[in-house]
Amino acid sequence: MSQWPTTKARRVLAALQRIGWSIKRQSGSHRTLERPGWPDLVFAFHEGEEIGPRMLARIAKRSGLKPEDL
Repeated sequence: MSQWPTTKARRVLAALQRIGWSIKRQSGSHRTLERPGWPDLVFAFHEGEEIGPRMLARIAKRSGLKPEDL
């Protein structure tokens, strides 16, 4: 079983902002996030969408997000 729960996109975005990511620009539902020392991250989810464990693991690998950050 995955350590990542299915989570709303709004909650994931809030967690990313808590660990130091900020919104650099936005085009529709695509938000480009920036954090010093990391390459930019495109977050392309609507706030009410559910993000599954596999996608959360991919986001975590590129952003430094941990399950306890949610």
